Amino acid sequence: MDTDVLIVGAGPTGMTLANELLVAGVSAVLVDKLARRSELSKAGGVQSRTQEAFDQRGLLEPLLATGDYPAGTAHFAGITLTLTRGRHRLPWRSIPQVAIEGFLEAHLAARGSRVRRDHELTDLAQDADGVTATFAGGARIRCRYLVAADGGHSTVRSLLRAAFPGRPGTATTVAADVRLGGDELPTHTWSPDGHWVHVFPLGTDPQGRPLRRLAMGGPGRSLPRDVPVTADEIRDGLRGAFGSRVELLELRYARRITNAARQVAQYRHGRVFLAGDAAHVHLPIGAQGMNTGIQDALNLGWKLGAAVHGWAPEGLLDTYHAERHPVGAGVLRNVQAQSLLMDSEGTRAPDVTAARELFAGMTHLRDVQYHLDDMLSGMGLRYAMPGAEDEPLVGLPAPDPGGGPVRWHELLRSGRGVLLDPDDGFAKVADLWSDRVDRVCRAEGTRPMLVRPDGYVCWAGSPDGPEAALGHWFGAPK
Repeated sequence: MDTDVLIVGAGPTGMTLANELLVAGVSAVLVDKLARRSELSKAGGVQSRTQEAFDQRGLLEPLLATGDYPAGTAHFAGITLTLTRGRHRLPWRSIPQVAIEGFLEAHLAARGSRVRRDHELTDLAQDADGVTATFAGGARIRCRYLVAADGGHSTVRSLLRAAFPGRPGTATTVAADVRLGGDELPTHTWSPDGHWVHVFPLGTDPQGRPLRRLAMGGPGRSLPRDVPVTADEIRDGLRGAFGSRVELLELRYARRITNAARQVAQYRHGRVFLAGDAAHVHLPIGAQGMNTGIQDALNLGWKLGAAVHGWAPEGLLDTYHAERHPVGAGVLRNVQAQSLLMDSEGTRAPDVTAARELFAGMTHLRDVQYHLDDMLSGMGLRYAMPGAEDEPLVGLPAPDPGGGPVRWHELLRSGRGVLLDPDDGFAKVADLWSDRVDRVCRAEGTRPMLVRPDGYVCWAGSPDGPEAALGHWFGAPK
């Protein structure tokens, strides 16, 4: 083997996975077909759960130190969820994808893991022991496992002939990075004739001037993807939504995006796994594509590490599909619902308008906003696990530390499991898995619980103790 894991695609998903494998002590090679990293901002928001995960690896503070990334409030279909402001320790924050990629690439390079660029995959073959990947020019890499993180037009997915059911794109909208001048900008604006513009902060440029991500659409604005977006088109869209109150000062880049919604039928194909946009594509609302891909990587990374080190229990790698496929399907559903309520094609159809008005009224209810926030932020995600039917904590992210004695963002830095043992009663059992799980006793006032390396509770305080859960998630005792 040339490496334990080959990762194809050096976007946020691929680089997050490379870091997870580095933390797990597993060798990985990260390749990308581009000769240099893209400077386009692409996605623009990082949700609470993704920030928690970065914090659990010690990455969040140094990432935030690289620029001005304002915090914001979640929205659903352009309806701001004001009642959720301050609900989580780490609020939604505007961090462009390009900044995350630059930070992660530098972080990996500082630890001796560099992206191999200009590597275009042309073929792959797998057998009982591993995968052989062939690249343009004839170079080959032999690995135990291969992960496709190569985007919505994934070469790996095509080579696998993996089923990718769903809906093709039926319309396009414009996404652009701009500098704007004029009056104070509302985040979401619709005109009576169906034209709309959404504006989000993107931090500042090197001169300290505020940048914004702009999305726009409406009647007659759905053009083929290969038609270039011009400054005049952006100005016309701004006039349609704002009149003369807002002007375009600079167009940094723009592209057309479609409302295609597809998801692979299987996330695992033998020794090959699909993650991020290679596994699911949809209209980019709320940066859910990037955040979902990063969460794919966090779920898969420690499981691949367990398999390489030889202690993975039977079926552990299959839980990647079992846990993440429903999440991806849920994201597609909520994005399609948001697209309908936002009337992204500007139809101004009476049925759509009525549905939006009814829904907007419902969002005045706190429980509705909290439900939507749990879904969008990732903080309410619950994996189906043994014991979840009897224990409300099992399957959820480890409880927000707040001001309490347990700080998961510090305890999980090693990439190992953590057993909270506040009454010091599990020393003998924990010792059997001490090469994979850390036992923590300084947790007065907390419940006993077992947390996986990705930060999810997999056992909590049942009378039978943690032994069955340790075996289920961390394999046979040493």
